[in-house]
Amino acid sequence: MILRWFLSLFLNAIALIVVAQLFDSFHLEGFGAAFIASIILAVLNVIIKPFLVLLTLPITVVTLGLFLFVINAITLMITQGLMGPSFEIDGFGTAIIASIVISLINLILNGLVKDTIR
Repeated sequence: MILRWFLSLFLNAIALIVVAQLFDSFHLEGFGAAFIASIILAVLNVIIKPFLVLLTLPITVVTLGLFLFVINAITLMITQGLMGPSFEIDGFGTAIIASIVISLINLILNGLVKDTIR
């Protein structure tokens, strides 16, 4: 179970690095910063995200779940605020697009890893 959690953190850090390479307005200092950001995101997803989802449930239902990308962008912005200069996002629009791309990359990476583990 702990191994899966570390693997998930590692894959999320890879997704963050890929997004940093794709977008000029998404800055990470290196893999260490990406891994720390991945840990902070995991903690925020456990503590803060459920409250945000509950508070925004009506708009999430109306948008058929697409508002969850905005919630993911909010957690990304909180993460970059906590990390300081080692992780910077230049705008909320970038954070929304980055959250979509991170979700897609994580979907692909987790699918590849699950296939090789079986």
